[in-house]
Amino acid sequence: MLALTAPLVTFLDVGYCTARTMADDYYQILGVPRTASADEIKKAFRKLARQHHPDVNPGDKSAEEKFKRINSAFEVLSDPKKRPLYDEFGEDAEKIGFDEKKATAYRQYRAAQAAGGGGGVGGIPFSTEGVDLGDLFNDIFGRSGSGGHGGGFDVGDLFGRGRGGSRATAAERGDDLTTRVQVSLAEAVSGTERTLSLQRPGRCGKCHGEGHTGKLVTCPTCNGTGRSRRGGAVFGGSGVCPTCRGSGRAPESCTQCGGSGIQEETTRLTVKIPAGVLTGSKVRLAGQGAAGVHGGAPGDLYIETEVAEHPLVRREGDDLYLDLPVTVSEALLGGEVRVPTFQGEVTLKVPPGSQSGRKMRLKGRGVPSLRGGTPGDMYLLLQVKVPEEATEEVRAAAETLARAYRGDVRRELTL
Repeated sequence: MLALTAPLVTFLDVGYCTARTMADDYYQILGVPRTASADEIKKAFRKLARQHHPDVNPGDKSAEEKFKRINSAFEVLSDPKKRPLYDEFGEDAEKIGFDEKKATAYRQYRAAQAAGGGGGVGGIPFSTEGVDLGDLFNDIFGRSGSGGHGGGFDVGDLFGRGRGGSRATAAERGDDLTTRVQVSLAEAVSGTERTLSLQRPGRCGKCHGEGHTGKLVTCPTCNGTGRSRRGGAVFGGSGVCPTCRGSGRAPESCTQCGGSGIQEETTRLTVKIPAGVLTGSKVRLAGQGAAGVHGGAPGDLYIETEVAEHPLVRREGDDLYLDLPVTVSEALLGGEVRVPTFQGEVTLKVPPGSQSGRKMRLKGRGVPSLRGGTPGDMYLLLQVKVPEEATEEVRAAAETLARAYRGDVRRELTL
């Protein structure tokens, strides 16, 4: 009897990488460079629109969504007023409705931020004639609520003011991590579990990921003066310290994590590997990646599978192939043979007169579909085996068989 077993597989070492999700870029959607002419953009749009139009792909939701993104990209990049703003601000241009007045105010805001953020509202010197600050920043940053400045938007909160008027460091989402796990073919067919020991950047236990103790101390940048200089020039031309925003006080950094809010940690996770995985398949564990900086949300963990080769069974997609030995009498006269599968043994009827290489199918005995579709099949390739020892009785039977052949079995063999 054939045994469908495989050697014990081992869990590979952990490694991690960053895989941040970015907003769609309209030039990438249309497949054109940022220097593309209007004609090149129109040509690319027409080609993609024909390919992904809902009438060409009835019932295909992914094609429908792709078609919508293609239309959105073309609507912006084909407009001589919208395209320059998109080139300058990216997705923020859409958030402000391609409004030139808001764009002007936003340019001044970004320039002031780059210079150190001194003067004006929140220390930022720019004119907002005809533009409501609350509307502008609600458009760009998606803030809402009551109180503060400008239609429910707290301008002080925009510029990161913490307790005592000091500037709070912005939180950042943690990196996504990836680790590889090897599974046997049998485990890929049936699904399995793995308990992983994972080393990753975790949240600091002392400051709970905030990066500071919550205690206000003398600002280390300006030594409490609220004003600072760099290379002989005042920051932003206003002299306001970029760390404490002029308050002279800043949160005390956590000594355990150095102010990052992150510490290396080792954790154990039990992961379910679904049936049907291939080499390169990824299982996502939301929130199990690296901790976020300064209290930001954690990233995700991706488990990438590697399916080990089986000594007897070959896999092609969701189908499996097995060489099935049969005796001369079973091939000649037919008969029933027991065949092992990953779902249990089955009985196969071998037709009389079967030759080596004949392919027989066991429907649904392959690999389950990872996306919930129809499972694959298992194909059996018959291999006629002669007796290993030629006794007098076997020789006599072989001579009898030889006389049963009608002509030369190799008569059609030509090169």
